[in-house]
This record gives sequence, structure tokens and C-alpha cells, in this order.
Amino acid sequence: MSDSVVTLIGGHPVLDFANTRAWRLDPVRAVDRVQGFEAWVRWAVASGLLTADRAEVLLRSEAADSASAQAAIAALTDLRATLWPLLDALVDGEEPPVQEWEALRRSLVLAREDAALPPAFPLRWQSGADHLGDLCHALALQAEDLLGGDGLDRVRRCAGPGCGWFFLDRSRGGTRRWCSSDDCGNRDRARRHYSRTRRSG
Repeated sequence: MSDSVVTLIGGHPVLDFANTRAWRLDPVRAVDRVQGFEAWVRWAVASGLLTADRAEVLLRSEAADSASAQAAIAALTDLRATLWPLLDALVDGEEPPVQEWEALRRSLVLAREDAALPPAFPLRWQSGADHLGDLCHALALQAEDLLGGDGLDRVRRCAGPGCGWFFLDRSRGGTRRWCSSDDCGNRDRARRHYSRTRRSG
């Protein structure tokens, strides 16, 4: 996990959203990868939640330092903090924590109240794309899709110490352990090599 760029490894927008904080489980190294109005808009485009055209309109129409933009960023960070313990509970096979479950329920109610329901099949709620605040609603609806879908048993958390990133394990045998084999995987191989070297020495 390079600390200079946002990497989309989750396999689902909600997991990539949770992964916008690097080294989540290491208080010393933890850092937000996406900071500020423009960064969140660009992230939404990279994640497929916002088209490039809509992003340009949004960047031109909503001031980065406006009260609405700052409130939207606060809502995004609150939703992300809500999702972490829920995803941790899912991965660990535990009951979802009550406080965060209720917070997610409230987010879903607000998202649906604000969403459109186009008259087409399959039935699907559609969030707006006119303000940064709409991104929070879109992610809440995506969370409903993820947590209510068939792939729950494929949600994993990286085994790297301190990492905390989530991903969908689509490997043939369901044995993927790392956010990235080239990153946390390499660190683990290096640790094991060092340990073997010390023992043999």
C-alpha cells in the first residue's frame, strides 16, 4: 500500500471507500488517502460512482470551501467510520455492532428519501449527482447492495499487520489473504525470510 496514491483493490465501491484510510489498524501509520472536495470528486469518478462529465459540472458549481461541501465531507467520513466495524464484524463472523447498524439504517433511510426510482427493471434506487452530498447517499445504497447481496462470504480483510483493507476474494479457491501480493504479501514474505534467516544463523 503506497501512501501516495489511492489504489482501488476492493472489488466493490464500498470496500474501496472503506480503504480510503490506509493502515487503518495501525494508529501510528494511519492516514486518509482522500482529503478535500476535489479529491473526493476525483475518487468518485475513479470508483465508477460519478461520470467525468458530472464531476466537471460539480467541480465548477460547488465551491470546495462552501458549507455544503464541508458538510458532505464530514458525512462521508462518518459513513466510512460506520462501515469499518460492520465490515470487521462480517469478516470476523460476529454480530454487527448495534450503534453502527443503527447509523447505517439512518443513512439508508436518508439515501432512499433523496433517491429516484426510475420506472425500469431491474428495480434500482438511483442517487443524484448534483452535489458532493449525493456521493454519501450513493455509497449508502451501494452498502445496502453489498451487505444484502450474495457475495458476503467473499468479503475479506487483508492479513497484513496494521493494514485493515477489505476486498472481495474472487480467487478460485477463496484463499486470497492480501490486499496486494506485491505489497502486504511481499512484506509477509520478507518477514518470514528474515525469521528463517535469524533461526538458521
